[in-house]
Amino acid sequence: MDERLEKALEFSNYMVTLNNQKRLLAEAYQQNLVHFYDGSQFTITRELITFVNAMVNAEQDEVVITDDNSIPCLVKNVNEFYEEILEKYTLASNNYHTAYLKLKTSRSVEKLIEHD
Repeated sequence: MDERLEKALEFSNYMVTLNNQKRLLAEAYQQNLVHFYDGSQFTITRELITFVNAMVNAEQDEVVITDDNSIPCLVKNVNEFYEEILEKYTLASNNYHTAYLKLKTSRSVEKLIEHD
């Protein structure tokens, strides 16, 4: 096989694998941002964190928040809920960043696959 063609195929295979690994990391990150509270499911976003923080700052003890399924949920301890979602968001983001940096420095298909 022509050397240029072989290198092009190798690079193409590398790019497909890299994009698949990035997609898998992003999906895992989104899964790690799901928080369950009192039978409700919340996807932790910066918007949710900001809203709950505003309720903490307003010294609200309880607050009703609509979950991912558009069902209202009474959060009975806003401070505790805020700490939980902030911790989970920070941990998920840090893990995602660390995994992405490892992926970014992998220069072969074999090294990309090792990160699974």
